Amino acid sequence: MNLSNPFRRRPAALDPAPADAAGPSAEDVRVAYKRGGRDALRARKRHPLGMTFLFAAAAAGVAVVAYAVYAGSFGGGGERLDQDLAVAVQTAKPVVREAVSDAGQALKDAADPPASEPPASSTPR
Repeated sequence: MNLSNPFRRRPAALDPAPADAAGPSAEDVRVAYKRGGRDALRARKRHPLGMTFLFAAAAAGVAVVAYAVYAGSFGGGGERLDQDLAVAVQTAKPVVREAVSDAGQALKDAADPPASEPPASSTPR
């Protein structure tokens, strides 16, 4: 009776490879163990930016649940969170506009040469 796994990527060998009478050496086992560890690390490799977004989303979720616990219900916590976010947006708009304006002015100042320096001559020497 053949009980092969239909989800295997390659078919299982019908006859197993003949094993040495003495079995694998200690060095073979050590090399295979290290190779398996490297393969496992490679399989678990995650993208750092994706993990950053995942942790940020988890922190936001914890904050929303904490708001709900503080307010006594999820409905009350949601209302309180909406009100606080609206206040934060209204408070942040002028600050952000001023920061953008300052950054734009700094870029203009950096791009324009100072008036005290004479312009560079365009004639070749």
